Amino acid sequence: MSDKRRLIIITGPTGVGKTKISIEIAKALNGEIISADSMQVYKGLDIGSAKITPEEMQGVKHHLIDVLNPTEPFDVTIFQCLAKQAIEEISERGKLPIVVGGTGFYIQALRRDVDFTEEEGDGKIRESLEEEALQIGKEAFHEKLKKVDPLSYERIPAGNVKRVVRALEFYQIHGYPISEHNDREKEKQSIYDDLCFVLSNERSVLYNSINKRVDQMVEAGLFEEVRNLKELGLGPGFTSMQGIGYKEVLEYFDGGCSAEEAIEKIKLNTRHFAKRQFTYFKGMDDVIWFDKSQYTNPDEEISQGIITLVHEKYQS
Repeated sequence: MSDKRRLIIITGPTGVGKTKISIEIAKALNGEIISADSMQVYKGLDIGSAKITPEEMQGVKHHLIDVLNPTEPFDVTIFQCLAKQAIEEISERGKLPIVVGGTGFYIQALRRDVDFTEEEGDGKIRESLEEEALQIGKEAFHEKLKKVDPLSYERIPAGNVKRVVRALEFYQIHGYPISEHNDREKEKQSIYDDLCFVLSNERSVLYNSINKRVDQMVEAGLFEEVRNLKELGLGPGFTSMQGIGYKEVLEYFDGGCSAEEAIEKIKLNTRHFAKRQFTYFKGMDDVIWFDKSQYTNPDEEISQGIITLVHEKYQS
């Protein structure tokens, strides 16, 4: 029997239907849910983040929802810290922690206890590198990476100047390649006795669901929500306003596009985000996939399938 904390993870692309399934699983397994969402953590960002409502929770306790003001920063290191605390608290009360969300990077950082301390940068070095990139051009700047970190040179396209800067900055600070650091972190095993489930669906069905959900958000008052946040002094410089749905509507209020264009941008950007999520999840190991298109009653059948697998793993 493992002495690690037990943990269930339910992830998948945006719009796939994680919420309903996670609630059924939590009720059946005496669980509590920890949100792995970068926007639902903020108070006041309800419509654009598709935040779960108290009614939808059906009495299941949720963590990391409405815990930060929209003026506060939030990133993977903050999530990692808060989620680890929640897992301890839930486990100590004899409940099963269930992490639910579509941010795969957050989930993997939590599972593997990724150490981000070495990734802290140096502002002066970064500014100098950014200035150099502007002076010599992104192609020549990219070539600098080839000399000190060939793996990152292959992995990072010349057009992604921000990541090239980060890789060169890391090398200047630490004296070894960031690719070496990243590969070492990827090899870490989960610090939890966990099961990770990835939900998927046919791309066309998922995209239709995304388009429909955006229309529902607009009808529910997305533009009014963003207007209220803007009146509180929140703009593009805040982490909370960089999420899909918020940044596009802010652009509309700032005169950068029409309302119709903002809505189409939200749909397009959300579909692109879902595609990137699929790519990330496919690179994750030790996960169990459930394709909703393969079931007659997907929510019910997948929920039962997950519950059965959890019972089998923890039957001792």
